[in-house]
Amino acid sequence: MSIPQAITETVILADGREITIETGKLAKQADGSVVVKMGGTMLLATVVASKEAKDGVDFLPLTVDYREKFYAGGKIPGNFFRREARPSDQEILTMRLVDRVLRPLFPEDFHAEVQVMISLISYDGQSIPDDLAGFAASAAIAITDIPFNGPMSEVRVVRIDGKLSVNPKLEDLKIADLDIMVGATKDSIVMVEGEMKEISEAEMLEAINFAHVEIKKQVEAQERLAEKVGKSFPKREYSHENHDEAIREKVWKETYDKVYEVAKSPSGKEERSDKFKAVREEFLAQYVDNAEELERVTPFVKVYYHDVEKEAMRQMILNDKIRLDGRDPQTIRPIWSEIDYLPGAHGSAIFTRGETQSLTAVTLGSVKDANMVDSVMINYDERFFLHYNFPPFSTGEARPLRGTSRREVGHGNLAQRALANMIPEENPYTIRIVSDILESNGSSSMATVCAGTLALMDAGVQIKKPVSGIAMGLVTDIKTGKFTVLSDILGDEDHLGDMDFKVTGTADGITACQMDIKIQGLSMDIMEKALLQARDGRLHILDKLNETISAPREDVKPHAPKMVMLEISKDFIGAVIGPGGKIIQQMQKDTDTVIAIEEVGEIGRIEISGVSREKINEAIAKINEITFVPTVGEVYQGRVVKVMDFGAFVAIAKGTEGLLHISEIEWARLDKVPYSEGDQVEVKFMGYDDRKKMKLSRKVLLPRPEKPAPKPRPESQVNPEGKDQPGEHKPLNEA
Repeated sequence: MSIPQAITETVILADGREITIETGKLAKQADGSVVVKMGGTMLLATVVASKEAKDGVDFLPLTVDYREKFYAGGKIPGNFFRREARPSDQEILTMRLVDRVLRPLFPEDFHAEVQVMISLISYDGQSIPDDLAGFAASAAIAITDIPFNGPMSEVRVVRIDGKLSVNPKLEDLKIADLDIMVGATKDSIVMVEGEMKEISEAEMLEAINFAHVEIKKQVEAQERLAEKVGKSFPKREYSHENHDEAIREKVWKETYDKVYEVAKSPSGKEERSDKFKAVREEFLAQYVDNAEELERVTPFVKVYYHDVEKEAMRQMILNDKIRLDGRDPQTIRPIWSEIDYLPGAHGSAIFTRGETQSLTAVTLGSVKDANMVDSVMINYDERFFLHYNFPPFSTGEARPLRGTSRREVGHGNLAQRALANMIPEENPYTIRIVSDILESNGSSSMATVCAGTLALMDAGVQIKKPVSGIAMGLVTDIKTGKFTVLSDILGDEDHLGDMDFKVTGTADGITACQMDIKIQGLSMDIMEKALLQARDGRLHILDKLNETISAPREDVKPHAPKMVMLEISKDFIGAVIGPGGKIIQQMQKDTDTVIAIEEVGEIGRIEISGVSREKINEAIAKINEITFVPTVGEVYQGRVVKVMDFGAFVAIAKGTEGLLHISEIEWARLDKVPYSEGDQVEVKFMGYDDRKKMKLSRKVLLPRPEKPAPKPRPESQVNPEGKDQPGEHKPLNEA
């Protein structure tokens, strides 16, 4: 059997690197299959869509799965079973990045099950696979007959030394001050997510525009590939929805005005939901006497009534500038916050904005508590991490718990990235933040950022600046061109609006963002207005945080661990640990501390943690004794350990002693060493002799006596003419 001939297309990046797409060689039983390659990094993406929708399904059952094969990087999984198991957080985040761009591009009435699977099958250590996942997924769909309003692609944009570039090498991420993923079609931006080091709104817009230029090239490559395959058009026909236009017209006519009035009456989430439900039930009541007709129209009524709610809310905002809770577009909901709520935690805070509430706790730990991150690309210990929990009671629901959801992973990652750059580089702790959402009506991830800032300051973590976050929304009318940007959106405004744009930052700039756009053709002017309005809201929230606590506590709480970092020469690591760990174990027992040592280059980094500062200082003293290296020219308080005729041996530290020679004790000549064993004496370290032995001196610390002036000669012995006097002898060689 001959090897099938692959069909390929190529994209050239601005720096000359190539991305190739090929199809026709692998996984040919899938509806669509492509391999995307950049350098030695390769992704296999497949898509399969059912021909028909399942009965009763009125949404798009799309599944996006991304997995990294450890063989891609020549590694064996480190877990017990030595095989790939459930997805890591990083894999889940990549799934979400792709899903959030693909999902809005399928037709609204397409409800067949779609499964997109992306696998990392080769990794070269340089080209980051996340950057190619969206491109690969879209290309796999583009070469099929599956209805899709794409193609789309995603690129990562970084800025290094003021210069923007796309899809950087892995090591470049460490020095970038901007790192965002942008997803878009040829015509419009669909998704933005990333972190920044306090950049301005204008700089962010510049990066998004830069990304869109590169994305257009990748979209065009997919279109060329689809033409070669012969799958550009037509797309498959489908009919996944049944409609009754008479019922639609009746629902709109009889409920729209009532819904509009409910929307205009400011109320809480639960009260408003009950009022909307009452209007729908009132409409259905006319069919109560005809059970068969009631059963037939109810599914239609639910669909059309949802459309009525959506349109009434949108028109009220566009025309009256009034929102569901009575606010105008720019107003932030009432805020209250409190710190030190949990006495057992190392730091805690409650942040409540409207009907959204986060209870957040900070735990400080040692290097042993770090989160081990192990993937095909990276392996390191994470010293700062945030976990976000969204229990069902927060929205008044009762549903089974199925472990950590993708949404919880995504929201936690966003909040973590928002705060990460504000953790000082010299921070000695492993820091874990946990946000439990107790109430939710929009923007719980941004409440987590605010509560996280408060809890860190309450814990005494010396963050560089406080960070706040806000979620922005958008309502547009394509027909009239009207639009309204909303600050601090409610859950309903997120669901019924056209954009969810989360922005976090300090008073000086943006630190993270996440944007999902549900409509095509969003202009940069609208995005700029949203960013500027978000800045005003962010600063307002920062003022509220400062009212609760304006700066971090000077120190951690009494029951929190105290941490000190020391650096020693790596040559002393063995001496500190001792044979079989005997010395370090005894030291930890004696001082009630936890001591961890790691070798970093030419130094040994020691972390000492404990509750008592006094005990930590005791441990430091013990380590300093072991690792003591005298400095030439320094003065030390020593103890005489041995007296000899020629001098005294003086210990200036445990295990470190040198000779104080008898000639170095006093400026005057001594016949005997004036010390006994145990005497304290101050000495100066003068260096080493030819035999590498330490030389000490005491006399250099004492005032040096002046030399006596020479006695004058008697005048009788002075010959003014230079003639010899009696008794004076001439040299033998003189004539």
